[in-house]
Amino acid sequence: MPPADSLNYLAPEMCAWRRHLHQFPETAYEETQTAQFIADKLRSFGLAVHQGLASTGVVATLKAGDSDRKIALRADMDALFIQEQNEFAHKSCHDGKMHACGHDGHSAMLLGAAQHLSAHPDFNGTVYFIFQPAEEGRAGAKQMLDDGLFELFPADAVFGLHNFPDIPAGHFAVKPGALMASFDVFEIHLTGIASHAAMPHLGNDAIVAAAQLISALQTIVSRSVDPMQAAVVSITQIHAGNTWNAIPETVLLRGTFRCFKAEVQDLMTAKIQQLVDGIGHSFGVHTDVVFNPENAGYPVTFNESEATAVALTAALAVAGTAGVDCQPTPSMGSEDFAFMLQAKPGCYVWIGNGPSANSCLLHNPRYDFNDGILAIGAAYWVELVKLRLA
Repeated sequence: MPPADSLNYLAPEMCAWRRHLHQFPETAYEETQTAQFIADKLRSFGLAVHQGLASTGVVATLKAGDSDRKIALRADMDALFIQEQNEFAHKSCHDGKMHACGHDGHSAMLLGAAQHLSAHPDFNGTVYFIFQPAEEGRAGAKQMLDDGLFELFPADAVFGLHNFPDIPAGHFAVKPGALMASFDVFEIHLTGIASHAAMPHLGNDAIVAAAQLISALQTIVSRSVDPMQAAVVSITQIHAGNTWNAIPETVLLRGTFRCFKAEVQDLMTAKIQQLVDGIGHSFGVHTDVVFNPENAGYPVTFNESEATAVALTAALAVAGTAGVDCQPTPSMGSEDFAFMLQAKPGCYVWIGNGPSANSCLLHNPRYDFNDGILAIGAAYWVELVKLRLA
């Protein structure tokens, strides 16, 4: 039986789990029902289960044979603050929250792999199944590490997987090196002197300074970053004023910047600070910039070459040569699995979710995970374990 078909017998059960999780989405560090559902399933498979890392994280352990080699597999559990617009039976029951990124599917696939490997332990070593909270901007991976993840579960390598719309359903994309960008956020506070809109000369207009700053920030990529390096700066929020005829005292700008190299990340941080200070001084307004409040920043998702070779072999075994893209274009999206890849060698792969015209793009209110790829994703996990722990 081809590896891609070896877990088809679990597809209906994984689909039921996935749709249950989709109906009851929980956001960062509040995944209590999600975590308990997952923990109960893992215990029913006969695995040892640990709960509580990063508040709601779940880690299960499965050992076979006598080898001291250890591998960790990670799925994310959290949902997003998005109001779902789908009307199918398993749509979100929690107002303003939905699984718009497929973490419900990721958890279901890893649960399926855990159930199969527990029943068919055709490997020699230890597998840690990591179910992580708070991937969506709240750095749950880092919190699990800070809470002692790899001290308690000392894996030799760690692997992650994420669905990706517009890659053909069930196909894989994987490459060594940078696959997803770093992610940094910033808040810029500008404080001037409020005045009547008819008499701006009596005040000091923070809005005008903010407008100049927004334009200037775009020169970082066009004039400071090497043109051969990919980078982007985006202003995503502007907050100022509350009436028609008064110039406000304060302006708040928020935004993000992303790139693929740490040195570019450092350069962009320094240039943002320089422009904020310079324009504030030029316009006579007080400025303050805060980078990555609430621990929001993520490093580059960087795949280690040896681990990537194993992941590629597993993907080829499951999907065949035509079903694996070995040179995907890296994404400017980001992933807190990057923290785990800083702590351990490992690899992060994409599995195709099918055309976005049918399932929509990630973080879209009409997105839904493609249940047709559950068995393929679970089979990839199983094949990876067998290869790494042969």
